[in-house]
Amino acid sequence: MKLNLLSIILLLTALKSKAQATVPPGESAALLRENGQIYLVVLVLLTIFAGIIFMLVRLDRKISKLENKN
Repeated sequence: MKLNLLSIILLLTALKSKAQATVPPGESAALLRENGQIYLVVLVLLTIFAGIIFMLVRLDRKISKLENKN
């Protein structure tokens, strides 16, 4: 029963994704550039990347302290 339900859910998800309209590859980037929102997208991505780097450096320092204690 679970397998049938899972199959139906997957089938409906696949059909929904096929029904969405496709946008030509460069059109969405051009629209963002025209509106000036591409800079916002770049800023958000850089912020996320900087946050990940910050967390990794902090985690590395904490692990190094724990290793040096023992």
